[in-house]
Amino acid sequence: TFLFYFSRRIYMSPFKWGKFTISLKAVLKKREYGPKYTQNNFITGVRAINEFCLKSSDLEQLRKIRRRSPHDDTEAFTVFLRSDVEAKSLEVWGSPEALARERKRRKEAEIEYRENLFRNQKLLKEYKDFLGDTKPRSSTAGMLLKGPGKVVMVAICINGLNFFFKLLAWVYTGSASMFSEAIHSLADTCNQALLALGISQSARTPDPSHPYGFTNMRYIASLISGVGIFMMGAGLSWYHGIIGLLHPQPMESLLWAYCILAGSLVSEGATLLVAINEIRRSSRAKGLSFYQYVRLSRDPSTNVVLLEDAAAVLGVTLAATCMGLTSLTGNPYYDSLGSLGVGTLLGAVSAFLIYTNTEALLGRSINPEQLQRLTELLESDPVVRAIHDVKATDMGLSKVRFKAEVDFDGRVVTRSYLEKQDIEQLLQEIQQVKTLEELEAFMLKHGENIIDTLGAEVDRLEKELKVPSNPDIL
Repeated sequence: TFLFYFSRRIYMSPFKWGKFTISLKAVLKKREYGPKYTQNNFITGVRAINEFCLKSSDLEQLRKIRRRSPHDDTEAFTVFLRSDVEAKSLEVWGSPEALARERKRRKEAEIEYRENLFRNQKLLKEYKDFLGDTKPRSSTAGMLLKGPGKVVMVAICINGLNFFFKLLAWVYTGSASMFSEAIHSLADTCNQALLALGISQSARTPDPSHPYGFTNMRYIASLISGVGIFMMGAGLSWYHGIIGLLHPQPMESLLWAYCILAGSLVSEGATLLVAINEIRRSSRAKGLSFYQYVRLSRDPSTNVVLLEDAAAVLGVTLAATCMGLTSLTGNPYYDSLGSLGVGTLLGAVSAFLIYTNTEALLGRSINPEQLQRLTELLESDPVVRAIHDVKATDMGLSKVRFKAEVDFDGRVVTRSYLEKQDIEQLLQEIQQVKTLEELEAFMLKHGENIIDTLGAEVDRLEKELKVPSNPDIL
């Protein structure tokens, strides 16, 4: 958004007539911007072909006008009068209705072409991967075999085995705590499968309907995972614990249950270490502490695995403790209390996941230090007089959308334009201005060129914001 300030002055020219002094004022007649004015608007050849469904040969017979390019490194280009192009399109197609039908047909063909193009680009990338690594693999498979994807796949395998063995132990012993742990492992397995789906979907190529891609699918999958933990894990654990308190049942031998819990503790601990190492590596790369990285949900998939496995380790310890108290005292209420404790633990984890991922999806601001650095970069530029309403939103997976309202210094922009002009020639043009019409033509010509210079300055600022130190700005 650009802020421009204009001032209007009226100059009075006095002269004497007899005993009276009369002041005359010269003002430009107010321009009515109706169809008569807009029919002289210019249009480029590319737009004429695309918007009016013409061919290059159709434009050869039209009047051609050379216009200066707003960019320094680009030569002048040819434009056409819009009124001429509209008349030519009616001559070619016969009626506005026929032109509208052709536009619709071409738009449908363009959508189909873009979809095929995205599909072919994906196949081409897989083909390049095949030639470079001597083994066929897609980008989705690659994401699931490294980084957060690797952590999720390891967690799926381990939690799936844990669920199977815990379920056998519950069937053998009838322990409420063991049932809660089996449900806990099942919930973790299902949620991590959902995370794997989110990772694979986030690797999809952007399309016309989703120009920024599908990176937020990781946050959506993590949010659904948090809701699943709460409903499936915490809900069933609380239900089974309450049933155990209301209708206590004696338990069978707990030897196999202890063995399975010990194996689960080792496997869940191994998965937890994999997640911790991945978060440490990623947090160091981003310059954040371990706690900040988890709290800001920079990598939602790994965070879910970390919290689920941390809860699993604590849950196994709690279940083993309560089962031990039950076997020592013969009181089944301890086992039911363990089920309630595991459910409460899962509820706390799900609440944290729901909160952090909801914040990320709503659009969270970037770090104040990074925002300050971008703001100072703009404010230090001579062409910028002031900036207002600065916003920088974290789009997920290290992508940032930056927006600011810039008040440009008109003097600096004008001086930048004048430095590229022949001042002596410009002075001669000024001296040749004698009438109001000539003054209007002079101002319109150079006013348009100054606006083009402003556009070039905007392009330059955007390039400077996307330097290697800020590679993720959209």
